Amino acid sequence: MSDNGRGHWQTRAGFVAAAAGSAIGLGNIWRFPFITGRYGGGAFVLVYILLLIFIGYPVMNSELILGRKTEKNPVGAYKALAPGSPWAIAGFMGVAAGFIILSYYSVVAGWAISYIFKSGAYMAAGADTAAIFVGSITSTFGGIFWHTLFMALCIAIVAGGVEQGIEKWSKILMPVLLALLIILIIRSVTLPGAGEGLSFYLRPDFSAFTGEGFLAALGQVFFTLSLGMGAMITYGSYLKKDEDLPLNAKYVVGADTIIALLAGFVIFPAVFAFGLEPAAGPGLTFITIPAVFAQMGAAGHIFGIIFFALLTIAALTSAISLLEVVAAYFIDEIKWDRKKATVIMGIIIWLLGIIPSLGYSTLSHITPIMGMDLLDSFDFVANNILLPLGGLLIAVFIGWFWGTDKALEEANRGASTKLGSSYSFLIKYVVPIAVFIVFLNSVGILG
Repeated sequence: MSDNGRGHWQTRAGFVAAAAGSAIGLGNIWRFPFITGRYGGGAFVLVYILLLIFIGYPVMNSELILGRKTEKNPVGAYKALAPGSPWAIAGFMGVAAGFIILSYYSVVAGWAISYIFKSGAYMAAGADTAAIFVGSITSTFGGIFWHTLFMALCIAIVAGGVEQGIEKWSKILMPVLLALLIILIIRSVTLPGAGEGLSFYLRPDFSAFTGEGFLAALGQVFFTLSLGMGAMITYGSYLKKDEDLPLNAKYVVGADTIIALLAGFVIFPAVFAFGLEPAAGPGLTFITIPAVFAQMGAAGHIFGIIFFALLTIAALTSAISLLEVVAAYFIDEIKWDRKKATVIMGIIIWLLGIIPSLGYSTLSHITPIMGMDLLDSFDFVANNILLPLGGLLIAVFIGWFWGTDKALEEANRGASTKLGSSYSFLIKYVVPIAVFIVFLNSVGILG
């Protein structure tokens, strides 16, 4: 425990496992493959990696800097560095983003849990995987049950604290996730016809890449790294003062990127081997992939269970960071103890999540934003408005208000490889412009 009674990560490995776990989630294993398929395979991957380096890494450092400097949650961090100013609103946006995202993220994660037990259904002769998926998400009781189970797991882990809850379980779950990924990759790349999928994935074809693909890649950087939602500010607040911030940020960004790229090696060889559509959209995970397993014979049962267990673990490591953002606010600012903050806010988030879980059944007639269902409407508010604005405000705050000189001083304390003028240039000019363009696109102003 620190002098102010807050927890600290006990080891660098513990922090990296937890922070990488926050970044590694449905964005890597569910979202990354289908948008890669939609925007040209290898060309999208190359642009995505460049944006991770020049946008994702500077913003990741910025959030960790704010967290460690203040040892506060997102609201407290802005209050500490800009007292009496409106900047605390940016922190509240991060807490709100975590609150909203977890409410519907838990619903999708619940689908993943349910699919661990559904291999018998989609492996049956002549099974219609699309109909099975529709049946799953339109089940009123089933949706709430799996959402409840997932939220209960999140609450139990976060209530355990930083060291014995989040750090302990992240160090267990992340190696398991990696092991399951490797098993699936070996099976996928050894399928007859997998070479065509590997070619699509690894050979950039810029004739199929568009400006829309560029914006999608930049949006994916924020989604997958948990940026703009206060998670990295909160996790950074538990770092010890002698930790190497730039190196830790490299580990987290690197781990997240590796897992996303490995997920592609699971998906594309298998999809091409069985002549399916790589740009199938969100249904790639719950409709196309089960169809792949159904064509693998008896082994499909086993690989189906492994895949959806992998998806559940990835979702869980991200979800606990979202709940931690919300809980940390009430622990720091309202002075609740950890268990009270975690249980009460976890229950409120669970109650809110019932709304999108019913968005395909009882409440399917409600389409509040541009004709979108409830789950997509929640996602639009969080990922298209709150996250880009959160990232933009962090860059503007450090680059133009608090100052990159102070940020560099904090970042380089105890650092082996120090941040320098390139960080200052990126955070002052490149990041705000790029994120602002993504924001305009995401709300429909640019097309």
